[in-house]
Amino acid sequence: MAEQRTLQIAVVGHTNVGKTSLLRTLIRDVNFGDVDDMPGSTRQVQGTRIMLGTQTVLVLFDTPGIEDSIGLLDYLEQLSAHGQRLDGPERIRLFLDSPEASALYEQEARVLKKLLSCDAGLYVVDVREPVLAKHRDELAILSNCARPLLPILNFIASETARTQEWRDALARVGLHSALSFDSMSPPLDGEEKLYQALSLFLSSYQQTLMSLQEQASRQRAARHAASINLIASMLIDVASLRIRTSVEADTLANKITLQQSRIREREQACVNALLSLFQFRPDDYLSSPLPLTEGRWALDLFSPQALQHFGVHVSMGVAAGAAAGATVDVLSAGLSLGTGMAIGAIAGGAWKAIDRWGDRILGQLRGFRELTVDQSILQLLALRQMQLLNGLERRGHATLNPLRLEDAPQLSLENPTLIQAIALARAHPDWSSISDDFNDSPARQRAIETLAQGLS
Repeated sequence: MAEQRTLQIAVVGHTNVGKTSLLRTLIRDVNFGDVDDMPGSTRQVQGTRIMLGTQTVLVLFDTPGIEDSIGLLDYLEQLSAHGQRLDGPERIRLFLDSPEASALYEQEARVLKKLLSCDAGLYVVDVREPVLAKHRDELAILSNCARPLLPILNFIASETARTQEWRDALARVGLHSALSFDSMSPPLDGEEKLYQALSLFLSSYQQTLMSLQEQASRQRAARHAASINLIASMLIDVASLRIRTSVEADTLANKITLQQSRIREREQACVNALLSLFQFRPDDYLSSPLPLTEGRWALDLFSPQALQHFGVHVSMGVAAGAAAGATVDVLSAGLSLGTGMAIGAIAGGAWKAIDRWGDRILGQLRGFRELTVDQSILQLLALRQMQLLNGLERRGHATLNPLRLEDAPQLSLENPTLIQAIALARAHPDWSSISDDFNDSPARQRAIETLAQGLS
């Protein structure tokens, strides 16, 4: 079976309607072409390849904007007014051979030459603009190339969008199918919808386009899953972080500064990883400083997971009874284990747990404390990163303004999986990659996976 030719599509339209912006978003490349609010940013034809696995199956060409469609249409009619019966492509070729194709209408000639050589075109319109005579003449000129055109309705999220006006105008020239795609804030499945729409009128490339649609869907799901895993890993790192300190004022202040610094750096590492995953630049996100309190003074031995650590081989109920007695007695009376603890230890074998936690309890008696991160800070970290993810998934790669989180959908701070994960991580200070005693383990990875599932 002969190998199918690579599908070639020209992205065409009036100047400054967002053709380059559309391509940047589709190929996830903030550096493709030139994007500017001034018209005529694109002066030359530039192509980009779309891969299916390791094979190039689609090439998209960014073309200059058509600036003088009214004058060009008049010129085309003059060229064919000598009794010749020419079809559309013949009229365009006659124009391309004329002197004006390299003079007055040089930019338009580049567009038409490229469209003639391609299999189809994406006709991009800015729905914020009214439908004018120049647009109607533009469509008349492009139709002479005899190539299938799929209109792309850009900037539909704008309050001034005239979407229905454009749909009606396109229908009058036989273009009844149009795809809504805002290149600044594209729909989550925008890429898949584009390939699906193209497959409907490019039947000879239908299998390729449907494969691209499936690939885009898989890649989108993979990006989301990888993002959630990055966020979950960061939360486990911060929740399990413990920094030992004395109660002396200067030492305490220095340790709090150290704690805050490590947390800020860990959050920024997560932000950087998310931006890289979605192929954005560091300055595409405008973050605000993370408000941190003075840390959290607690050994956190009262969480169910920590209590279970104390019991080791006994049931949860026995472990809770024995270990709670030990914690209360040691941290309040401070001199003896107490009767409750002695009975619990004999019945439940909790002495192994005391041996495990002994250094930390002795540290309490000697005037040392451990700084951990308050749960509200962890909830805030989760909120900020989930909002960032939501914003990145809906951000076009041609957007010039930095991403802000003020208007992002809120994440519930009562997420039960998040609360459980925090409690579990607090019992495992060695799970924190930003601590001095980090020790990765299968249990830590399972905790990250469980939290990621809860955040998805």
